[in-house]
Amino acid sequence: MSEKKLNIPNHVAIILDGNGRWAKKRMMPRNYGHSQGSKVVEKICEDAYHIGIKYLTVYAFSTENWKRSKDEVDALMKLLNNYLDTSIKTSEKNNIRVRIIGDKSGLSDSLREKIDALEEASKNNTGLNLQVAINYGSRDEIIRAVKALSMDLLEDRLAVNDINDGLFIQYLDTKDIPDPDLMIRTSGEYRLSNFLLWQQAYTEFYFTDVLWPDFNKEELLKAVEYYSERNRKFGGVS
Repeated sequence: MSEKKLNIPNHVAIILDGNGRWAKKRMMPRNYGHSQGSKVVEKICEDAYHIGIKYLTVYAFSTENWKRSKDEVDALMKLLNNYLDTSIKTSEKNNIRVRIIGDKSGLSDSLREKIDALEEASKNNTGLNLQVAINYGSRDEIIRAVKALSMDLLEDRLAVNDINDGLFIQYLDTKDIPDPDLMIRTSGEYRLSNFLLWQQAYTEFYFTDVLWPDFNKEELLKAVEYYSERNRKFGGVS
């Protein structure tokens, strides 16, 4: 099936799973797998854009990942720092708009400063829209949204009858981003792991045994082909 004949999803979300197992198979430390996985993200961004995907959201670090060993968390934070150090030039070169979703208050001051600089520098780029989920958990996102909405109610900026689906979305981290059409999870796991629970009400799910560092354009196209064959009803009747 050629790319031109595919029904291309507007927004693809990916759970990047399997870095540790990939490294273990090669008798390397888990951190090596994360390093290789980060390189794949850069390549998949290019592939997604060339295929015609407009929005790509990747699950980089969850609110639950803090429970991992200190060495692994430190290595992941170092990778994030390195990514942010080079991402302004990379996003400009590739015309990528980058937004970070998640609870930024739980990150270091230096990380937050780099995130702000990246989002500001890339905000007018018109190519791929890349959302990187850092310190993100969907339940946490929803709770933060409820708290913010509650404050607006208490301070009379809202009335109870104003609350509906459209309004609530404006309090989410993804308020200006369309819901995912396709969610891909690598490594053979079949769960959402607290990722975009609100946003994926009608998302098509694609699970693959491929470990994230082995994921490539061919695998991405397989997922898009699967999506193309789906009949999306959105609760209606075909």
